[in-house]
Amino acid sequence: MARVPPPPLLLLTLLFFARISGLGVAVLVLFWAVSFKSSFLPPSLSQQDLIYAVLHPLFMVIGFILLSGEAILVHRWLPGSRGLKKSVHLCLQGVALASGIFGIWTKFQGKDGIVANFYSLHSWMGLICIFLFGVQWLIGFLNFWHRGEVRAARIRILPWHVFLGLYTYALAVATAETGLLEKLTLLQTKRNVSKLYAESIVVNSLGLGLALLSGFVILAAVSPKHQTLQSKLLYSDTRCLSS
Repeated sequence: MARVPPPPLLLLTLLFFARISGLGVAVLVLFWAVSFKSSFLPPSLSQQDLIYAVLHPLFMVIGFILLSGEAILVHRWLPGSRGLKKSVHLCLQGVALASGIFGIWTKFQGKDGIVANFYSLHSWMGLICIFLFGVQWLIGFLNFWHRGEVRAARIRILPWHVFLGLYTYALAVATAETGLLEKLTLLQTKRNVSKLYAESIVVNSLGLGLALLSGFVILAAVSPKHQTLQSKLLYSDTRCLSS
């Protein structure tokens, strides 16, 4: 059996900065939710409504974006067999999907009802993102349990699976950015929050952190890792299928 060489320095550097960016994003969204609670709902509404409003960004950013990004990176750093990597990848994606569904469900609990919470570009992009993510996870789940029967089909679908996964992840980050912009615009127009106010700086920093995180995750996902070994494995699979 060929020995798998260690990841190159570039990949290790990208993984390091992806983790640092993810940690910064998690700290910023937690700080925003805890320190500026009044920005999520007017004081006249109940404490339960406030909890739902705060849970939405926490589950969508930490539970959905950060976990789905980590699932993408699993194939780049986790040692062991391909089956183990796929299992961990599938589990992390499943938790991320559940977090995303719950994060959207929190918007259903608003006082104004469901329709009032799905009128903006941010909400439409979010629904499309969750739908694509769910389809992607379901296809991966079915392929995982039917590896032998659909091996030829999996090889043909793999490039599209990778593309859709990265596209959905990028769409999730873009959706979060539109949500931050929507929230910040609302604060600055209706509540006269200064552009140099502490909350404005936190929200802008969170948006910048998400942009950096997505860049590091996607670049780490597409960067070469032991290209020679992968080429041999792909060539071997192709010969086995054609014989």
